[in-house]
Amino acid sequence: MIVLSPKNDPVLTTETERFDLEKPPTDPIALAHDMVSFIHKNNGLGLSANQFGLPYKVLAMRSHPENFVCFNPRIVDQSEEELIMEETSFSFPGLVVKIKRPRTIKVRFNTPNGETLTHKFTGMSARVFQHQMDHLNGVIFYTRASKIVRDQALKKWKKTQNKA
Repeated sequence: MIVLSPKNDPVLTTETERFDLEKPPTDPIALAHDMVSFIHKNNGLGLSANQFGLPYKVLAMRSHPENFVCFNPRIVDQSEEELIMEETSFSFPGLVVKIKRPRTIKVRFNTPNGETLTHKFTGMSARVFQHQMDHLNGVIFYTRASKIVRDQALKKWKKTQNKA
């Protein structure tokens, strides 16, 4: 069962380690299943392993027609064209920040079975993948926003946190 790490957990700001598929620290197929189940149960789009305390390069994302669970993912190419869209995170519920990211990315990753795949994502799927990659690299998503946008979003979010 997945339990999210608190927002001040250092695991969220520490770069994760490669997941050893030769000698896995945990069952990769069970991990993939748990991550996808969590996303669906909580109506999310993506989740990284470190968001619930596992320090490994693993991300899961909802996509159509299939979900993706990516072990040791990396972005190998990206478009120059960028989009600004709102983002939020399981780790910071209620915080919504507008962030600019490449519209299209090409990625390489391993499946839970160890197969290496290369895939191209555009639009929302590209955004979700990049957001989760930030988590795996110890980057908090809102730091990608301009200072003004970030400060306004954090101020608004803190007001809602104080009311809760």
